[in-house]
Amino acid sequence: MTATHDQRPAEGTLEFLHSAFPPEWREPALGHDAVAQWEEENRVVLPEPYRTFVAEISNGSSLGPAGDGGLQPLGWLPDTWSGLGPRQPGELFPLEAAWNWEDDEGVDSEAQDPRIDAVFSKGSIVLGSEDGLSFWLLLTTGPRRGEVWMVADVGAVPAPGDQAWGFEQWVRRWHSGNDWWE
Repeated sequence: MTATHDQRPAEGTLEFLHSAFPPEWREPALGHDAVAQWEEENRVVLPEPYRTFVAEISNGSSLGPAGDGGLQPLGWLPDTWSGLGPRQPGELFPLEAAWNWEDDEGVDSEAQDPRIDAVFSKGSIVLGSEDGLSFWLLLTTGPRRGEVWMVADVGAVPAPGDQAWGFEQWVRRWHSGNDWWE
């Protein structure tokens, strides 16, 4: 596996995450054994507090931070997912900074650039979809592990900017009712 287990989240973090998702909207938690099995199969350890969230609180929710369909269960993909190569959450996420490939002159607009496929398929899990065209990713590998990024057909960016949110901050922002980018 590419990372060791992070320290268990603070009880205040878990209490907040528990309260942010009403029980009637939660999918059953997976339990620690099922999470460990998924991690073994995917050669990665999930970042905290997401790891404990799916093990103990909820494995997804139809009410949640992502605008289209809520929070995806671990390993699931939104219906509008682009269908690029197979998901490889244990491989290195290829970016350390935002990249707008639509405006990058080094990207061949006629052919699928393998770097773009890597952004969509490596080093992350998909948390959900926003507007059907953009997707929230939780990075599972690399120097920005544990951050939430948005990826779309034009590029990828840490959310809300270079000082990206982790899973808890992303849920807090959604729970506050404020716009994502304000």
